[in-house]
Amino acid sequence: MNRESNTYTFIFAIGMVVVVAFLLAFAATSLKPKQDENVRKEKMQNILKTIGVEVEREAAEGKYKDYIKEELSLESDGSVDEGTDAFDVDLNKELKLPVEEQHFPIYIADVDGTKYYIVPLRGAGLWDAIWGYVALKDDLNTIEGVTFDHKGETPGLGAEITQPWFQAQFEGKKIFDDNDELVGVKVSKGSGTKGDNEVDAISGATITGNGVTAMIKERLSHYLPYFKKQKTQLALN
Repeated sequence: MNRESNTYTFIFAIGMVVVVAFLLAFAATSLKPKQDENVRKEKMQNILKTIGVEVEREAAEGKYKDYIKEELSLESDGSVDEGTDAFDVDLNKELKLPVEEQHFPIYIADVDGTKYYIVPLRGAGLWDAIWGYVALKDDLNTIEGVTFDHKGETPGLGAEITQPWFQAQFEGKKIFDDNDELVGVKVSKGSGTKGDNEVDAISGATITGNGVTAMIKERLSHYLPYFKKQKTQLALN
């Protein structure tokens, strides 16, 4: 075949596209198990971080087994769904379902004899999804720690929700008010001392901050039946 012809050029281009597509598909398929494993370990890292356990990714699974004693998948009435693996629940998919059909994962940790309840979070920021975890002390009211992440918030503005200085503000905050009503934690503008249910906002990131506020309250609201049962048991003991 004449290598100077248009036909040769066309066939060569098609061949190259096919070869490159095959190589990319092969690489994606080959790497997927490793990628999935990295995502799994990163999730463990983030859960542990809320209770003050900082670990490298490769050590996450061992530490996770040391501290996380229960993984529960709750139904909307607070009962436990024994047939669903809490760790595998995808909140992105769950949020598209009616509330009564959703599963609500919760992780119960033990750190030196102290129990913590860790709740996954997911909501909306300015540009795309935001998510994270919040750990509650055994009073099911006081926050031990949080971690947040995002898909597309603005660097230097909304993306600051991932920074330690912002997340540290939540430590010791309360999710219930003095009337025992769930209010979550409000990301609030303005100077001065913040109350038990407030933290300082990020300058120039009002919508992202509002998203964090809404995400915390909305997700925790679905755990109220379970929290009520746990508090009743605690009172009886």
